[in-house]
Amino acid sequence: MTDALKRLSDEGVAIWLDDLSRKRITSGDLGELLDEQHVVGVTTNPTIFQKAISSGDGYEDQLTDLAARRVTVEEAVRMITTADVRDACDILRPLFDATGGRDGRVSIEVDPRLAHNTKATVAEAKQLAWLVDRPNAFIKIPATKAGLPAITEVIATGISVNVTLIFSLERYREVMDAYQAGLEKADAKGLDLKAIHSVASFFVSRVDTEIDKRLDELGTDAAKGLKGKAAVANARLAYQAYEQVTGADRWQKLAGRGANTQRPLWASTGVKDPAYPDTLYVTELVAPNTVNTMPEATLQATDDHGEITGDTVRGTYEQSQAELDALAEAGISYDDVVQVLEDEGVEKFASSWNDLLASTEAELARRAPKEA
Repeated sequence: MTDALKRLSDEGVAIWLDDLSRKRITSGDLGELLDEQHVVGVTTNPTIFQKAISSGDGYEDQLTDLAARRVTVEEAVRMITTADVRDACDILRPLFDATGGRDGRVSIEVDPRLAHNTKATVAEAKQLAWLVDRPNAFIKIPATKAGLPAITEVIATGISVNVTLIFSLERYREVMDAYQAGLEKADAKGLDLKAIHSVASFFVSRVDTEIDKRLDELGTDAAKGLKGKAAVANARLAYQAYEQVTGADRWQKLAGRGANTQRPLWASTGVKDPAYPDTLYVTELVAPNTVNTMPEATLQATDDHGEITGDTVRGTYEQSQAELDALAEAGISYDDVVQVLEDEGVEKFASSWNDLLASTEAELARRAPKEA
């Protein structure tokens, strides 16, 4: 465990890895990251699985067996992805037990093509929970308008949820409301609230990418001076919203019934612009009771040269709001930016899922038994 990663953990930031593959599981690499670099959780998404399975490394035997059974490509993809998540859950189970379910988590996402269908999302979440069959699995549900009631209904069944693709402060408040509504329903059913957990994945780097592009189009010196500030400011204000919600009477009543806080999770923390420090979305978002899920490159950069100087979120709210206000004054529409990002996020994950289906279908066809 390095000093930087230990300091980050000591500040209350849970370090999760934003990646998974069968090779990472079978080689022992995942276990090494847990032992040596203070990783305490894993997140996946359709893009991660598409890259892992398309590489073919470690999936040959299962693909051959699935082809022999003549399963549909949809079933094949779910058998492969849930197997990886189940095995990763087993590796992280000691952490899950040691932290009372707080960490030691592995996330798997509902089919992104269902992002605008509430009933189908709920049904898929239940199916995934059943397929993985591990208490430390998180089912990821996107924070679309249709996803909000799905979050409530899935939480109400006792299934733990990672809410993903959150970009706006308004939507984040709606997510926290959906979580609390789900807990209230679960409590009314007599379920044990202590067994239900959730994180809210607030996306970071994509905000800078979209806003910086618009600032470049403006082309003024004033606009250039605003680049690289929006993502961190947005995330810091999300933490302020989290503090406000958890300090309110509604949450305090749930907490008194044993409910677990829905921790903010900083997602999309790999820096896209090489002009910015490669640890920007780690060192500038240090706050207690948060999660930072990092691509391996960001994890290693933090390990190597990350400067953790304590809490870098609380006490910044006024400045963060001023930075977003300056963008509005420059003509950048916050509402338009976050809607574009949500739409693109759903589209990108659906595209990756379709690519995964296509490549898996080709692998199944190549291995299909010859007709007698």
